[in-house]
Amino acid sequence: MTIGEHLTEFGGFQVQQWEPGQPLSDTATTIHRIAVDYDDENNWTDKFRTFLALPGVEQTQGLVVGLWTDESTEGDVSPMIEALVSAHGQLPQLRALFIGDITYEENEVSWITQGDLSPVLAAYPQLTHLGIRGGNDLSLGQIHLPELRELIVQAGGLSAEVVREVTAAELPKLEHLELYLGTEDYGATNAADDLTPLLDGSRFPALKYLGVKNSEHQDEIAQMFAHAPVLDQLEVLDLSLGTLTNEGAAALLDSERVRTLKKLILTHHFCTEEMMEKLAALPIDVDTSDPQDHEDDWRFVALGE
Repeated sequence: MTIGEHLTEFGGFQVQQWEPGQPLSDTATTIHRIAVDYDDENNWTDKFRTFLALPGVEQTQGLVVGLWTDESTEGDVSPMIEALVSAHGQLPQLRALFIGDITYEENEVSWITQGDLSPVLAAYPQLTHLGIRGGNDLSLGQIHLPELRELIVQAGGLSAEVVREVTAAELPKLEHLELYLGTEDYGATNAADDLTPLLDGSRFPALKYLGVKNSEHQDEIAQMFAHAPVLDQLEVLDLSLGTLTNEGAAALLDSERVRTLKKLILTHHFCTEEMMEKLAALPIDVDTSDPQDHEDDWRFVALGE
């Protein structure tokens, strides 16, 4: 799996690329993406400063941050972070924020260098939707976002520290959590045990969609969650994009709690046809598309490099 297209929707809004000289689109339906190209005459902070001067910008409800430097893997993220923090008074309605809408043609996901985003989260406590792409040097700190409904973190490899920051977060209204855990080959240091705080459901009582995916520990994760109390509140369990085999699938198949879900997503897996048939017979919607060669000893996550 590669990320080859920029976001077209996020947080319930249409996403539109913005360039200097363009007016604001309808802030009720559209949020803007600000990014630089490799041959851009303006840097990201200059573009953002021009954006903030637009009439009506205080009505902006969301922002998508694309490529913020043309210096590839070594670019400094701090000017972008500082600019976002400084702008919080000019963007009082900001509810949806995605940092790192970068495609593989611009920078592979495993090369994206993030940073300490905790000042940004502190500056916008009213966020309802937050997305982050890229795990290198990523830190979220102590997360307290009382209105957040959706959190997505995409990486070829997430550190154990980031996973623990998420599972310790204060997000009482969180309904959708999606973690791309990744592989050690691309910087992952997380283990299945780092997800333990999610098992009993008390951490995020409003959670309806849980995606713990894209992991080289997908079997162990499936076994952990197959009988976990959190499934009693979930509508969707997403264990896709990782190295799931019959071993993990069997635990899901034998679980009564799994049968209470509306949907189980297992796309990109290493299960046999026989196991897929058994999963399809469950009384819920099960997606086992994109099967990989289960006889191949080399098993890989879908989003690595």
